Amino acid sequence: MAFDPQVANLLEIGRKAGNPPFQALTPEQARLAYAAAKEALQPAEQPVADVRDVSVPLSWGSLNLRIYRGIGTPANAALPCLLFLHGGGWVIGNLESHDRLCRHLANVGKLCVVAVDYRLAPEHRFPAALDDSADALRWVSAHAAELNIDPARLAVGGDSAGGNLAAVLALMSRDGNLPALKAQVLLYPVTDLTASSDSYARMTSGVPLTADTMHYFIGHYTPDEKERKDWRASPLWASSLEGSAPAFVLTVANDPLCDEGRAYAARLEKEGVRVSAIHLSDHVHGMLMHGKWVDAAPRMADFVGAWLAGMLSIPAR
Repeated sequence: MAFDPQVANLLEIGRKAGNPPFQALTPEQARLAYAAAKEALQPAEQPVADVRDVSVPLSWGSLNLRIYRGIGTPANAALPCLLFLHGGGWVIGNLESHDRLCRHLANVGKLCVVAVDYRLAPEHRFPAALDDSADALRWVSAHAAELNIDPARLAVGGDSAGGNLAAVLALMSRDGNLPALKAQVLLYPVTDLTASSDSYARMTSGVPLTADTMHYFIGHYTPDEKERKDWRASPLWASSLEGSAPAFVLTVANDPLCDEGRAYAARLEKEGVRVSAIHLSDHVHGMLMHGKWVDAAPRMADFVGAWLAGMLSIPAR
């Protein structure tokens, strides 16, 4: 494994800290540990033009969303919108864990970003997180006027498990079951819950996300192994990716998800989807959350925000 020097330093600090891996914890303990790492790893939050929380009533209860408007955007402008789905293996993470990344993307892209606090496993197994994400996209589109967003300029995106959900939403949109999308952003995404790629065999220790950690997450999200080949859980198993929204795909080499992410980008391109794919050979899973230590993290977030701005810049006609 090759590491950026700043990544190597961060990994050494983590090794000396001796914190247990997520798979050694209960889901409740893992959520607390993940939340506690935020201040240690992430840079200070950026101010935005506006941020507010809303609660969307659904049949099972209320779905919480956080809505950001990028700094410098007019309050009454119909902004393009990114529906953001946080990572965390469908088990950990929430609106707070990814608040700073959402602010960054909103500011760089001059966007409205809507973050989704979807239900987590194992309390709510597949497809609860996907159902919540789909309901959030429908709600955003239906309430575009009151949110001051342009419903013709919608995108979905997320990191890790959130990238998985975003990829599936893009396929559902392609099939006409969700509002139309202009772009999808897949940041080191999970695309194959069978966990059968070679990168699982390579990533067994020495990195924040190992094969064992992913098995822990997958087991909580899809305890029924038969569901792992359902394309709504594993979009790489979809019969066709043709016609889905143009994609940005970020992969990192030191990650059990590396090979399936690269395979998904390759399939998108082969099947006629416009793809911007970036592969970093010297970084680890979750790198966008390490900006306090790793200079490449905010720079990559800048790139993602700029890509979205370009993809969503054409106004509705």
